[in-house]
Amino acid sequence: MTEPRGATARASADALARVFSDERALVLAALVRSLRDLDLAEDSFADACAEATEQWPVRGVPDNPAAWLMTVAKRRAIDRMRREQTFARKARLLVVPDVAIDGNPDELDLDRPVSAVPDDRLRLVFTCCHPALSMQAQVALTLRIVLGLSTAEIARAFLVPESTMAQRITRAKRKIHDAGIPYRVPLDHELPDRLTPALAAVYLVFNEGYSGSAGASLVRRGLAAEAIRLGRLLVDLLPDEGEVIGLLALMLLQASRLPSRTTPDGGLVTLPDQDRTRWDRPMIDEALVLVERALRRAPHGVHPLQAAIAALHAQAQDHETTDWQQMVLLYDELARVAPSPVVGLNRAVAVAMAGRVDTALVEVEALVDAGALTGYHLLHATHGELLLRAGRADDAADAFTRAAALTDNAAERHHLEGRRITATHPRPS
Repeated sequence: MTEPRGATARASADALARVFSDERALVLAALVRSLRDLDLAEDSFADACAEATEQWPVRGVPDNPAAWLMTVAKRRAIDRMRREQTFARKARLLVVPDVAIDGNPDELDLDRPVSAVPDDRLRLVFTCCHPALSMQAQVALTLRIVLGLSTAEIARAFLVPESTMAQRITRAKRKIHDAGIPYRVPLDHELPDRLTPALAAVYLVFNEGYSGSAGASLVRRGLAAEAIRLGRLLVDLLPDEGEVIGLLALMLLQASRLPSRTTPDGGLVTLPDQDRTRWDRPMIDEALVLVERALRRAPHGVHPLQAAIAALHAQAQDHETTDWQQMVLLYDELARVAPSPVVGLNRAVAVAMAGRVDTALVEVEALVDAGALTGYHLLHATHGELLLRAGRADDAADAFTRAAALTDNAAERHHLEGRRITATHPRPS
């Protein structure tokens, strides 16, 4: 029996969404490597996806959707190059074995230098992190090209307007093109110089998976899982790098909470209210070993310190019995190593939990007045919680209103609106 047209359309749409989410980076990496042109690779992939949305509902989903997209994308690239009269110069680059889809990049360019980077997507992460680009451009380009985040998602991660981020990404691509920067796998001795932006990109992807910046779902497990996978590959590649070990530990500790982070209907459950019996204990145990391993390496960097902070949460029986005094000390060290308004905000939360609410409120209000985090909803959410604890219910309600207006995630917005209602109509004691 033939599947109803509506059901076929839904199946094809679901298949395309899965391919875009799960295999986009692999297909795009193969295109970039064969075309040597970021914009052409992205445009050709988009053309292939558009063609899939037209053909798959009619002809059915192919057995290997990613390979189908790769084939069509290469054809569309040829069409584009012919229109631009660059076919003769670039056509030789299109002779790429289909093994690109199988994730075995070593068979693609037999004359390139040997690299220890074991994964195609990880290779592309390091390639996007070219030292000729600024740190922010490296990270933004990696998030866009390799890991498929939208410009809007990247802008929210950097706390800047979408138009600003779009300009940064465009300028980065133009610089690669105009300067003739080789789009190749970096040599092994070049990897350390590209490590910091690569780690930053992987962690930003994890954060988007752990707490989606937009949409109906709070958690995007696929993104979180991909970030952890890349983290494991990085540890295998650089087993003595404390920053790499610390990043993997940090992601594992945070991911261990995912089973308890949402209600059955997708609502947000904050850390104090989470059922810790649902936390992934084997994941925590693995992470704690990594934390100790990272902290044995001196000096302590950003990710090992962040992982040590997360470990205090994981080891506590409940929220109240967490070692908040030790956490404040760790935040003090983190602020020394990598000072930022976000670190100051998180430190203030620990100060409040250690019993110094008034001090924490002063620190958070200084951040509000400084304006550096004006568009960051968690600043205003934290401000609201501290105001509520200080007995300033009306001010707390205003802060929660500002926070709710600044998030594009439905679950977070619903939670913040609930906190506003709580501040406005407190329960009788």
